[in-house]
Amino acid sequence: MQIAPLSRADVRAYAEIRRDLEQTTGRTNGRFADTDWTPIRYLNRNFPHDVLMGFMRAALIGIVTPVRDGMNLVAKEFVAAQDPADPGVLILSTLAGAARELVTALMVNPYDTRGMAHAIQQAFNMPLAERRDRHQALLEVLRRNSLTAWHTSFVETLEACGTPRLRRRTG
Repeated sequence: MQIAPLSRADVRAYAEIRRDLEQTTGRTNGRFADTDWTPIRYLNRNFPHDVLMGFMRAALIGIVTPVRDGMNLVAKEFVAAQDPADPGVLILSTLAGAARELVTALMVNPYDTRGMAHAIQQAFNMPLAERRDRHQALLEVLRRNSLTAWHTSFVETLEACGTPRLRRRTG
């Protein structure tokens, strides 16, 4: 399932990506679909947050492969949404900001299609014990680097810089 929420529709690059995704999905489904199965379910619309979390919790694999990105909270949401007793596997781009923290995810270069295919195969075949171990390590990172921890660290860094004096312009 590819969920592509409607965002930045006015940005030409996003419109081109959406068009490419729709065409690629159509070609793939046309080639491999059967009367009772479609390989890719492409959903180009917004969903309420609780519905997205339900999709993530049900997913066997979460693939988050930006080619240039900031922190990428989707990867963290996927981890948080998983059932610790039977978690899915996170496949994460080495180019995502979250890759610096979520080091027990399966890391991939999003430009390497063979490497991506290998990671998907590895995720599907991963034993439950390894999935649990990786998920537990990812959850520990999320707990350690919570919003509260980030806020505290940010404020402490600001305070360590000192408060510059403001000068009034006279003139």
